[in-house]
Amino acid sequence: MRARRPDLETVRAALQPHGLFLRGAVNFREGETPPELADGRPAASVALIGNIGSSLWPAFSRWRKGRSGPDPLDTWSKAVIEPVAAAAGATAWFPSDPPWQPFQQWAMRAEGLKASPLGILIHPVYGLWHGYRGALGFADPIGDAPSRASPHPCDHCPDKPCLTTCPAAAVRPDLFDVSACRAYLRAPAGQGGCMSAGCLARAACPVGAAYRYDAAQLRFHMAALSL
Repeated sequence: MRARRPDLETVRAALQPHGLFLRGAVNFREGETPPELADGRPAASVALIGNIGSSLWPAFSRWRKGRSGPDPLDTWSKAVIEPVAAAAGATAWFPSDPPWQPFQQWAMRAEGLKASPLGILIHPVYGLWHGYRGALGFADPIGDAPSRASPHPCDHCPDKPCLTTCPAAAVRPDLFDVSACRAYLRAPAGQGGCMSAGCLARAACPVGAAYRYDAAQLRFHMAALSL
């Protein structure tokens, strides 16, 4: 039977009102062990779904009004993406749910991204202001999913302000000190600094500054941290 390529244009159109985008795709190669689709077949390809800057914030904010409950952004992501997956004949996966899928590895392969000193994948255009909200797994290959190689912005950043701006000295060239970051955020200085306005080291990165999250979105993400 001839493979039927996934209809990504329809997927793009369905995601657009929610401020979500197709962020790249991966075709699994022979010899790889791909994840299983809902019907038990191995996936032939995966398409990543995510936000660019604060693109999702208006739609998410409207949906959130009058609702309560834990993990609202994860709940919203599923409410939006699962119907798109069903219409496309795909299986939806989410970073928040088991079975844990290698989202960062897929993103590095699909968009050629590398990690920043903060541990966040840095995009050559969007910088640190983007994210992945889900992925669609397909039984057939995606036709336009070449592996990409993007320049690593950190290699061409002479000042590297992210390494000197963190008030907790948690951001280092060789690691991100999670314990030092959390200890600072729990302290009064952190509560009045990064917790209220967003990570200062992240904000210091000059790449993709035009895509920086809105203040309300920054506060939302910081409040969601488990300290």
